[in-house]
Amino acid sequence: MENRKNYFHLHLVSDSTGETLIAAGRAAAAQFQSSHALEHVYPLIRNRKQLMQVLEAIDGAPGIVLYTIVDRELADVIDQRCREIGVPCVSVLDPIIDLFQSYLGSPSRRRSGAQHVMDAEYFARIEALNFSMDHDDGQMPADFDEADVVLVGISRTSKTPTSIYLANRGIKTANIPIVPGVPLPDGLLSATKPLVVGLIATADRIAQVRQHRLLGTTQTFHGADYTDRASIAEELKYARSLCARNNWPMIDVTRRSIEETAAAIVALRPRLR
Repeated sequence: MENRKNYFHLHLVSDSTGETLIAAGRAAAAQFQSSHALEHVYPLIRNRKQLMQVLEAIDGAPGIVLYTIVDRELADVIDQRCREIGVPCVSVLDPIIDLFQSYLGSPSRRRSGAQHVMDAEYFARIEALNFSMDHDDGQMPADFDEADVVLVGISRTSKTPTSIYLANRGIKTANIPIVPGVPLPDGLLSATKPLVVGLIATADRIAQVRQHRLLGTTQTFHGADYTDRASIAEELKYARSLCARNNWPMIDVTRRSIEETAAAIVALRPRLR
């Protein structure tokens, strides 16, 4: 039987960046494999004029409406208009805020974008991001001891994107490629502060990713060994032995998303939670 997907419109209306809604909408949509969401994201909707334009767009492409609007009057307009159009809508944060209010015994301040204030945590994330970019692919090894996490692994084990993801959580992350015959920098071996984690994957998965990587290389690049599964298996064997010798935990990223890999790394070091 032909595998056909049904498509539906998913409208995400936010008075902030929309990141919360996007994450919630995609998490829910992922549970319905036979359907695919056509996302319409409307960020920074903070007045009635902006909202009217959004509601016109929803009327033109009816579907599910999720919103995070702290202004009660604007939220009521969305609810009323969606009833008139005949489309379902949900205020994603309201049930959570109600639960917090009930438990804490105090009302919320209902501030748009409250999670994005430029406080000390915000600047810590910026600092972590700068650090991670400066220490990508083995750069600046002398100050690896300033890192919270150092990722090691052979080429194409998602070291860089995982480093950037962790940095966005305020975790200073460096990464170093493992290459057989090339010693690791002394700065890593002498570091005492960071959690060092080895990233590995199956030879088949790495070969597949590397093959795609070769599509963008020049003709002067010879990639036979780079994508050869036997050669990759030897690289992995060397990486595993290196991690075992230094008592570094390893994470298999073969079937993990970047987010799942990052969560596993954070779990290895409770003080980073």
